[in-house]
Amino acid sequence: MTLNSKIWNRKHTAWGSNKKEYQASDSKVVTCAAVWRMPKELESGSHESPDDSSSNAQTLELLCHLDNTAHGNMACVMWEPMGDGKRLISLADNNILLWDLQESSAKAVLSSSTALEGKGQLKFTSGRWSPHHNCTQIATASDTTVRGWDTRSMRQIYCIENAHGQLVRDLDFNPNKQYYLASCGDDCKVKFWDTRNVTEPVKTLEEHSHWVWNVRYNHSHDQLILTGSSDSRVILSNMVSISSEPFGHMVDDDDLSDQEDHHQEEKSKEPLQDSIIATYEEHEDSVYAVEWSSADPWLFASLSYDGRLVINRVPRALKYHILL
Repeated sequence: MTLNSKIWNRKHTAWGSNKKEYQASDSKVVTCAAVWRMPKELESGSHESPDDSSSNAQTLELLCHLDNTAHGNMACVMWEPMGDGKRLISLADNNILLWDLQESSAKAVLSSSTALEGKGQLKFTSGRWSPHHNCTQIATASDTTVRGWDTRSMRQIYCIENAHGQLVRDLDFNPNKQYYLASCGDDCKVKFWDTRNVTEPVKTLEEHSHWVWNVRYNHSHDQLILTGSSDSRVILSNMVSISSEPFGHMVDDDDLSDQEDHHQEEKSKEPLQDSIIATYEEHEDSVYAVEWSSADPWLFASLSYDGRLVINRVPRALKYHILL
């Protein structure tokens, strides 16, 4: 496996490629958001081949800032999963802001918004845009509560109160099962929900010993779940019982002999068991981010507080078990 590094020139410190920008002023933290364009030779569909051996820093182009002066500090920015990449949502304090990007004028226009209302100082901590339902739904986390929203009406469509015993840190939608949502939090748990019935979680994992900062579904094989925690560990789980293929990989009937067909039928009646595939302990500090590769479904990365970036692969035995 070959890894190539790229350096981007930009001002200020980035705390996330899609999240927020940090600035210190008079001992106060101010979080905001901006939209940047990568060099054209690295854009999807470009026919130009970038020089991977070059150590020269390339410059990111600042397109626009998301004006949040009237709405508070930015907590999260979410791109629309499908479409032309012109719409995004930001969460600022207790506000949900839907933006349309005007490429010709390099400007983001606020098209609609709504505010979370209730007692106390309610603030969003994270959110996720669902790839299902024509991209008309998002999920947000605030304190211990998870809420679903319709982006057309900007109204709440479901609410999971006390989803976790402590602060909810992250959310992710199952890419292949439209009603399934994963959440994680400071209670050291990862929970899986069916948003049609949020009375109880469908499944709960309790493998971490400290706050769970990230949970991510594999884009292609949704039984594979990544979690990262401030216990310095990354855990890869195989949650096959609540996946889109709970009985494993299905074989075309035309490819089976009568004997093989009978064997496959008996085998398909027994769902595979959920399990922890691997625990990765290469980090020496809190793991704040885990992500699957968008190009290789068996490749993933994790990033810890001390700046260590670790690239890992799904174990080969599990890969072939899923494929075959």
